[in-house]
Amino acid sequence: MERSAARSDMAPTIKVAVVIPYFQRRPGILARALRSVAAQETDARLDVIVVDDGSPVPADGEVAQLPAHERLNIRVLRQPNGGPAAARNRALDHVTPDTEYVAFLDSDDAWEPAHLANALRALGAGHDFYFADFYQLGQATSAFERAGRIHPARHALLPGERELHAYQGDMQAQVLGGNVIGTPTVVYRFRSFRTLRFRPEFVYAGEDYLFWLDLARLTDRIVFSSAREVVCMDGVNVFSGSGWGTEASLLRLHHEMKYRKAVARLYPLTERQAQDNRATVRALRRSFVADVLHRLVHRKPFAGVVARQLRVDPLGILGFVPLAAGLVLRRRRAA
Repeated sequence: MERSAARSDMAPTIKVAVVIPYFQRRPGILARALRSVAAQETDARLDVIVVDDGSPVPADGEVAQLPAHERLNIRVLRQPNGGPAAARNRALDHVTPDTEYVAFLDSDDAWEPAHLANALRALGAGHDFYFADFYQLGQATSAFERAGRIHPARHALLPGERELHAYQGDMQAQVLGGNVIGTPTVVYRFRSFRTLRFRPEFVYAGEDYLFWLDLARLTDRIVFSSAREVVCMDGVNVFSGSGWGTEASLLRLHHEMKYRKAVARLYPLTERQAQDNRATVRALRRSFVADVLHRLVHRKPFAGVVARQLRVDPLGILGFVPLAAGLVLRRRRAA
């Protein structure tokens, strides 16, 4: 791919794999993301791995929209639809041995030109895990500002930098308490963590959070940028069509419960974290029951998801009747 005349401080021999899971229903979305990769102000060698996850709009046609010189370092892998975690894992399995870093980008998002240069400068200073501020879909205020959980002034600047900060705090508490790590902002030292993978059984919730938790257990050398380096744009995502009462809503609640149960099982939680996690499980239980009741009233299917839910949360069946009765009673009072 053609590079900008601007150069990063990294040697051109550094190789970065850019991992892009792809599933879209409208043309032009992936091509836009790939153009943002081509516009990066770095001399690092980029190996762009697009995983066509059974996309209705094939990736090959998107890549073909680019000029020939921008297609040179793009590989397209194909697989039946398995979700973003499975697609990212497929790409990670095909990262070449000479790759130092992996950068994630979603197919409907775009990097600002300085993103990789900033990341490689920060990681080149000895850090392993990089993320940045970003704009979520349709927002004019950045994710850090909206969440109010990352305060750059509380984290030391790297020497000679104005926007790159060494993360100082408990990353597990950060992720569990209201994660603001945007997947398309993350770059990490793949050479040191070659076997780390996403958990593909978490399709609708938690697969990226669990990856950050696993990575943070392996290293505390974490750095972030207070610059807005990514813009999230409109396209298909795992939450598409999963609002209340939709066909996918029960599935989303099921995966959120799986994620919360996994957190309690996989990680040593503080007492406060364990309490918060249990409270979230109870809230998800109530939401699941409410959704099932909605489906019963409107004669919508749900049996398959309920069976899967009971395997994840068998105690939920004990509370189903009182929860359902309580929900019905509250609705009657509200009426």
